[in-house]
Amino acid sequence: MSLLDSMNIVGSAMTAERFRMDIALQNIANVNTTRTADGEPYRRRQVVFQERAITFEDSLRTASAQVEGGGVRVSEVVESDRDFVPVYDPSHPDADEDGYVLMPNVDTTEERIDLMAASNAYEANLTALSLVKSLALRALEIGQN
Repeated sequence: MSLLDSMNIVGSAMTAERFRMDIALQNIANVNTTRTADGEPYRRRQVVFQERAITFEDSLRTASAQVEGGGVRVSEVVESDRDFVPVYDPSHPDADEDGYVLMPNVDTTEERIDLMAASNAYEANLTALSLVKSLALRALEIGQN
């Protein structure tokens, strides 16, 4: 594995974690959205990662073909199937005949924890990228002597 492959893997992880943070922030921003375009409350969204695997067949391709292997990618964003939270508020414009409003299935504590985990993973990958960069610079110094 070359240093450039390592940077590609770390970069893919950083991109995926950044997207995960964006989705968590979107969930937090919509914690009080009781009506979306489809007429129901906002549904919590979650990111699904998938390995960007390199296959044996890919490794046998010619040198002119670029093989994008290793790392992680976002395979999809799924909506949570948890039930909405009914809250009694008869003055709300979206309240039903009993006075209950269906609130989004977003738990801000869970979102903050997810945001912190994504942030920590991003920082860990940034540290790994710094290490790979340091190794590359050391390799260049060896060639100067």
